[in-house]
Amino acid sequence: MELVVQFQVLNQSCQCLAWKPRPIVAWGAESQHVVAGYSDGTIRVFSISRTEMELKMHPHAVALTAITYSTDGEMILSGGKDGLVAISSPRTGMTIHVLTDHKGSPITVLQCTRKQYCDFGVEGSELWLATSSDRRVSIWASDWLKDKCELLDWLSFPAPASPEGLSSLPPSLAAFCPWEAGTLVYVGFGMQKEALFYSLHKKQVVEKISLPYFATALSLSPAARFMAVGFGERLLRLLRCPASDAQDYTGHDDTVHLCCFAPSGRRLLTASHCAVLVWELTG
Repeated sequence: MELVVQFQVLNQSCQCLAWKPRPIVAWGAESQHVVAGYSDGTIRVFSISRTEMELKMHPHAVALTAITYSTDGEMILSGGKDGLVAISSPRTGMTIHVLTDHKGSPITVLQCTRKQYCDFGVEGSELWLATSSDRRVSIWASDWLKDKCELLDWLSFPAPASPEGLSSLPPSLAAFCPWEAGTLVYVGFGMQKEALFYSLHKKQVVEKISLPYFATALSLSPAARFMAVGFGERLLRLLRCPASDAQDYTGHDDTVHLCCFAPSGRRLLTASHCAVLVWELTG
C-alpha cells in the first residue's frame, strides 16, 4: 500500500480516468497505460512503466465527465459536460467521431463490452453505452476498424418534478450486466427508488429491484451475481441477483459516490468524500 507513480497537471482538475484494457496475449501482460480527462476539455495518456505523458488531445471544449477505452484499447471514448461524446485514436491523436445525441446534458457513464457480429442483427465487434444526467441511455454497435458506429437502442426513463429540498438530483447510471447477455442495469432519479434490468433483445424492462434510496453509485461483479449500490445516506448495499437477499453496510463519512468491483470479484472498492474503503467478499 505505497504510492508508486504520481502524475501532476498544473491548473487543471482530473475529472475521470480509465485503465487501458490488458492486451490479449499469451503472456498475460499487465496494462501500463492510463487515460485521464480534464476540466479544460483535454485528454492525456500516461505510461506507468515509463512514468511520462505519451499523448495529449483536445477533443472537447468543456470539462470531461466520463472516459473509457474500447475493449481492444484501440479507441478512447470521452464524454463532456455539454453531452458530446468523442471517439479518438490514441495511436494517431485524432478524433474520428463526435456524437451529439446527448447534447445539452452531461455524460455520466461510458462503458464498452465485447459482442459478436450477429447478436443483434447489426454489424459490429463491440457494444457500448452512453448515459447522460437527463436519464437517457444510448446503446451503440461499433466496428472501429471499419469506421462503423450504429445506434442500437435509445432509452429514456421518466421522472417526477424535482422535489423541494433536493439540491441536486441523483446521477443517472447504467452498466452492462456481466452475467446476463444483452441486458443492462439502470439506476437514477425516477418514479420509484429501484434498479431496472433492461433486455436489449426484448426491448423492455425484465426485472425491478427495490432500493431504500435513490442510488449514487453502481457496480456489477464480473465474477458472480452480485451488485453493489451506494447511496447519499452513507450506506452501501450488496445485493445477490436475482434479488434474493441484500446486506447493508455503514462506515462511509458522506455520500457513497463510487463502487467498483475488482476483476476477480473478490474485492470491492468504495469511496465517499474523504474515505476509500476496500471490502473483501468471503464465501
